[in-house]
Order: sequence, then structure tokens, then C-alpha cells
Amino acid sequence: MSNQETSFVTISQRFLASPLRYTSATNPTNSVSLIFWLIPQEVSGFNSTLRGGYITHHDYIQVGKGRDVGMNQISSFEAKVANGNGEQTLSRDVYRLGCRFDFFRMLSFYFTTVGFYFNSMVTVLTVYLFLYGRLYLVMSGMEKEILEKSIINQNKSLEAALIPQSLFQVGLLLVLPMLMEISLEKGFRTALADFIIMQLQLASVFFTFQLGTKAHYFGRTILHGGSKYRATGRGFVVFHAKFADNYRLYSRSHFVKGFELGILLVVYEVYGVSYRRSSLYLFITCSIWFLVGSWLFAPFVFNPSGFDWQKTVDDWADWKRWMGFRGGIGIQPEKSWESWWEREHEHLKYTNIRGRVLEIILALRFFVYQYGIVYHLDIAHHSLRTLLGCYRSSFLIVK
Repeated sequence: MSNQETSFVTISQRFLASPLRYTSATNPTNSVSLIFWLIPQEVSGFNSTLRGGYITHHDYIQVGKGRDVGMNQISSFEAKVANGNGEQTLSRDVYRLGCRFDFFRMLSFYFTTVGFYFNSMVTVLTVYLFLYGRLYLVMSGMEKEILEKSIINQNKSLEAALIPQSLFQVGLLLVLPMLMEISLEKGFRTALADFIIMQLQLASVFFTFQLGTKAHYFGRTILHGGSKYRATGRGFVVFHAKFADNYRLYSRSHFVKGFELGILLVVYEVYGVSYRRSSLYLFITCSIWFLVGSWLFAPFVFNPSGFDWQKTVDDWADWKRWMGFRGGIGIQPEKSWESWWEREHEHLKYTNIRGRVLEIILALRFFVYQYGIVYHLDIAHHSLRTLLGCYRSSFLIVK
């Protein structure tokens, strides 16, 4: 995380300041007049740019700063920044900047603000669309008919093109700025050695986990709004985080989604036969399994004494106490499961009709399980069981 921030605040900021004459509007300097500091700093940077000014970047001396060093602290910080970028996406200032920037400044603005988080959300949504689409093809019988056609089955060139794409999809492109920064300051050999050491320290697991944090909180803010400040604290973390704390922090953003994707992969493995013998199937499923494993186990891997037996026993006792405590007025979410559950769904009480409709549409994806596993649709054989399955499913739900 420190190396990533170093690459962002040095080589990226230098290039954005010159020749693009644009630095990140989320980090305005003291050159902005006092009137802009009466509003949040992101909006002050936007207003300064809209009024014809630009924020420069000058290197004087590089020193260390207080950083978030714990897994939960970093996740809280990433959630706070993702919420802020979601609010920026919905603001009129971003729309006005988008209408006035030229192409190159638009690219720099997209990269340094809302674009990075939008790409993270699209990456996670693509995984969902791929798995649900493949599962629907398998359950409906379309996949079997597609495989029987020799023209469609001869797709070796497509597989050869998608295999390197699946490698870069893991996130290797995001490492390039970091490697460039370390190469400029310490040499390419040192950069390559640092990269190998980071992989041995499970940096890929860490950043894959943070991808889920960015996508979840950015998407929730886009749908329902309501970003809020999250106090992270920047202490030196050497203590063990309890299981209940990890569950409260990562349940809706990682654990639930990880279990859903894992079940999708298992069902697709049981019923699917399309690319099972090809290298493309191996690359795609392995990358998604890696994502699932990172989302489910990263908080425990990076937790001090996460696999100590006595700590596990204490966590289990604390978990049972938290689950059994009744909620109510004035009961904090850290004390009761009911209070935590109400706080997690509090955004649905204040969202607009658009957010509620989109939330319902997203929840309809679970019908794919019912269609395929319970009714075994047979669309490929030209039957009308699709409409019949929809009718019977709706009748059972209403009943």
C-alpha cells in the first residue's frame, strides 16, 4: 500500500502537472483561495479548475507520514474514499468538468478521480454477468446445442486471444506504475525484486480484496447516496481483530458476494461442459476462484494471530454473545446483531424510487438458480417451458 501511494503521489502527479497541467482535484494545495476551503476539498478543487486555474505539483523533500497499517484501517479508508468518489460521480461539478475538458485532460481526470472506482465496479459486475450468463446457458440447454455446431466449436483463435487477456485481467496492469516508479528511483533490478517479494507477501490477495471494497461502496453510493466519514485511526496495529468485528465490516461487501460467486462456480462446474478441456476454461475459473478465496479469507490471513487456537475459541464466544444480544433503541451495532442489521439496511429507508427499483432488479438474478436447478429449462429443444417456469416460480413466491 505504501509503494502504491508512493507511485501515485510522485510519478503520476508529476506527469499530470506537466505537461497535462492537471493534478488530482481530490488533493488541492494551499494555492486555492480561502473561499474554496469553506466547502469540501474535492469540490474546492473542482471549482478552482472550472474557474480556469490549475493545481501545480512541486517536489521539495520526500518524508514519511502516518499511514493506515492494519487491514481493517485500510479497508475503512478505501470505503471512505469510494463513498466520496460515488458522491463526486453524482455531482454537477463532475458533469461540468466533463463537458469542458479536452480529450487528454479528460483522460487524466478520469484516471485520478471517479474513473478508477468506476473501473473497479465494472470489473466486479463483469464477473457476475459472465458467471450468471454461463450458468443460464448451461441450465437452459443452449450450451449443449452450441457445442454440437462444428463452426462455433472451432474457436482456438478466440481462446488464444482471451488467455493473455485473462492474465492482465488479474490486475497486472495496475502494477506497472509502481514498477516504473521504483525503477526510476532504485533501478529495474530492485523493482523486479520488490515485485517478487510483494507477491510472496500475498500482495495480490490484498489488492484483490480491496477491489471488492472499492466496488461495493462505490456502487452503493451510486445507487442510494449517503456517503459518510469513517474514522480509521492510524495507530500501529499489532492486536488481533475479533471475528465479529471482521464480520460486521466485511459481511455485505465481501463474504456474501464471495459465497455467491463460489456457489455459482460450483454449480457451473457440476452442469457445465463447454470449455472444461480447454486452457481458456482453466484461466477464467482459476482467476475467479482466486477472487473468491481472497474475498473470503483475506481478513483472516492478514489478521495478527488469525489462526491461533485460543484466539479462535475467544472469537467464537464473542460471536455467540453478539448474535444472542437483543437490539433496540440505543444499542450499538457492536453489541447486538439486530442493531448491526438495521444499520446495514438503513440506506434503503432514505433512498429514492430509482434506487429501490434498481435494487429489486439486481436481486432478480437469483431467479437463475430457481429456473435452472429446479425446473431445468429446455430452451434449446424449442419448448415453451421458459414461460411456464416463470409462471410457476412467480406463483410459488406469491404463495
